[in-house]
Amino acid sequence: MWFLNSVNLLFLVCSVALHLDAVNAWSPTNGYAPGVVDCDENINLVRKADAVSDDEADWLKVRHESTVPALKDFLQRGFKGFTNDTSIIDKLLATQDTAPKVAIACSGGGYRAMLSGAGMISAMDNRTDGANDHGLGGLLQSSTYLAGLSGGNWLVGTLAYNNWTSVQAIINNMTDDNSIWDISNSIVNPGGINIFSSISRWDDISDAVEEKKKAGFNTSITDVWGRALSYNFFPSLDEGGVGYTWNTLRDVDVFKNGEMPFPISVAVGRYPGTQVVNLNATVFEFNPFEMGSWDYTLHTFTDVRYAGTNVTNGTPNVTGKCVAGFDNTGFVMGTSSSLFNQFLLQLNTTDLPSFLYNLLHGFLTDASDDYDDISIWAPNPFYEITNIPSNYSQSISEDDTLYLVDGGEDGQNIPLTPLLQTEREIDVIFALDNSADTDQSWPDGFSLTQTYARQFGLQGKGIAFPYVPDVNTFTNLGLNTRPTFFGCDARNLTDLESIPPLVVYMPNTRESFNSNTSTFKMSYSTSERFKMIQNGFEAVTMKNLTKDENFMGCISCAILRRKQESLNYTLPSECDACFEKYCWNGTVDATTPISSTTSSSASSTSTSDSGNKENSARILAPRSTLSLLIGGLASVFISF
Repeated sequence: MWFLNSVNLLFLVCSVALHLDAVNAWSPTNGYAPGVVDCDENINLVRKADAVSDDEADWLKVRHESTVPALKDFLQRGFKGFTNDTSIIDKLLATQDTAPKVAIACSGGGYRAMLSGAGMISAMDNRTDGANDHGLGGLLQSSTYLAGLSGGNWLVGTLAYNNWTSVQAIINNMTDDNSIWDISNSIVNPGGINIFSSISRWDDISDAVEEKKKAGFNTSITDVWGRALSYNFFPSLDEGGVGYTWNTLRDVDVFKNGEMPFPISVAVGRYPGTQVVNLNATVFEFNPFEMGSWDYTLHTFTDVRYAGTNVTNGTPNVTGKCVAGFDNTGFVMGTSSSLFNQFLLQLNTTDLPSFLYNLLHGFLTDASDDYDDISIWAPNPFYEITNIPSNYSQSISEDDTLYLVDGGEDGQNIPLTPLLQTEREIDVIFALDNSADTDQSWPDGFSLTQTYARQFGLQGKGIAFPYVPDVNTFTNLGLNTRPTFFGCDARNLTDLESIPPLVVYMPNTRESFNSNTSTFKMSYSTSERFKMIQNGFEAVTMKNLTKDENFMGCISCAILRRKQESLNYTLPSECDACFEKYCWNGTVDATTPISSTTSSSASSTSTSDSGNKENSARILAPRSTLSLLIGGLASVFISF
């Protein structure tokens, strides 16, 4: 078993220790409550989203120095045995402008997405035992961006904010005390049979959130949810990193040196009492430098370090005074996964002693303020900004509170939008789909159809996405059971606003374990965690390259494709066979599938998620507004 070859506790302990030494951006109160700090008297905290930030641009130059040697090694191993000239590798990697830029997007789906996605990421990480031999080892090191939402954001946040630890290191220490992702017990009852441990944990959470409230900031169930999650993600930190902030990563050497990808967490804007569909939602991103949106309903970013500051058009209302500590890491990760606030609200379905139930129920009811899945960011960092075009809604800038929800509530359960921005110049996106679209909790490509349709609406200005089939075709042709490439030929995409990245779709499918667990399954045994991760590794590697020994070479062809097309270079002839095998060729079969399962050998392990979504059979054109509305609303209950 490739994950059990070594025990690496010393490595993990040392990594965390080095990480803590580097941290100097904790909350100024050393707790969960934000606090007032001095800032430049002439500071303006917002900028128009017409380019990547100066900080990101500077970081990209540093990252390029790491991705080039990693890409060269990966591509050379991928093309090993190819008979034709592979000098294209040296040609393309000669400059920053010609080197392919790779991104990875991790879908939502609760702990299922976190664990299955972890296996997928581990297959791309050269630190994983066996990844270089029968996986895609080095692809993670070759990537520039890594985005996640909801459960995928738990994965990305855990790795990045534990000093860019590896899935291998987490697995090696999974049975130790204080281990990352110790989810053997439910998050509501973390102590298991030790009820006193659970009470102590919730007492600390209650105190932390109450501290923020007493400091004059609004709180919501997302504060509770984020605090509870943090104990599983940052167990080595005091109270799960009670004062740990999102912007901290910019001060950590592994990030400053550009050694690993640029992490992005995704959320969606939604006002209380309204519904979200993908044509009206504003997609927000959180990165180590900023939070904001490329969408023209905002088209603005702000320095995430000073979120919580009272501002007008980005200028602090009190000269020289800002707020720091609002961007708590758990709160950001909870914002992207606020759908699970509903889990905390359903306490009457949990087997808890009455006194613990009463303690939690009373506190959560008080904290929710009837907003359920909404995360409250107040004061609004974008209050009265002037960047929004007049033909777009001004509602975000007119409200003194910013309301955000789970990043997949608009149906785009794979965080692709931030990676499609032309300013980021990404050539290929690996879309890891661990959604629960079918009645047996497997993906069916719905997220891709939503992102494809979005480009034709008002919110899609400035982005392009390759043609994809309807979800019935995904199922009928088995595109949801194996890796599939979309947008292989740029000549067929010229009627879009721009040439989009090539998308390598990698869905969750059964290889060695029924990984179609319920989105709301909130505890996994050590054995289940291991098997979920193992299956994820196999799902993105054609079962350890046993189904296709040339799969790594085909992935190499996909990585080089966009740059090869634009520069009119020649790929090895073996790439033609790869594209023939893995590229969607436009075939459509929109008939209703006989069965919605994604694998004939896979039995359902969960039917607790909602049933199939309404799906349009239309192809190569935007779905109707009504169809999008139905699909978008249904996705709130299914796709995550």
